[in-house]
Amino acid sequence: MILKHRLKANESRPEIVAITDYGSLPQVECFAGQMNQVFMNLLANAIDALDESNQGRSFAQIQANPNQITIKTELSQNQQQCVIRIQDNGIGMTDVVKQKIFEHLFTTKGVGQGTGVGLAIARQIVVEKHAGTLEVNSTFGQGTEFVISIPVKALASDAKMGTIRK
Repeated sequence: MILKHRLKANESRPEIVAITDYGSLPQVECFAGQMNQVFMNLLANAIDALDESNQGRSFAQIQANPNQITIKTELSQNQQQCVIRIQDNGIGMTDVVKQKIFEHLFTTKGVGQGTGVGLAIARQIVVEKHAGTLEVNSTFGQGTEFVISIPVKALASDAKMGTIRK
């Protein structure tokens, strides 16, 4: 909801289409605020990637191949992990960028646009706080997919834990 205004059409591009495919998941105990930070970061980066991929393209060209972000949730095959996929059809990443993407202070954004801590913190939240994984699949010129996997079972008995809801 917070990023919805960034999906709306503007003078340079049509609306970014958000496709959701939410699987049937049990409630997952997690640090909900931290996981929301991860989702916000990945979605904001996807929007930025789409905006970058639109440079040099006309409104009509973008309409012919619409900007899309797909969010999919599912249980892993062994039903022990909650898997969240956030995919865009933006510019994608080179192999060099993919190797550095989770490094502290690494950014592909221009001066004043990015801090280079977003994905490093996202990985820390998923891996260290939730005993999960955060992977990236990307093909330059075709788009990027981030795959988050976190255990379904409770991590700890902490009063600040919440549950992920659709």
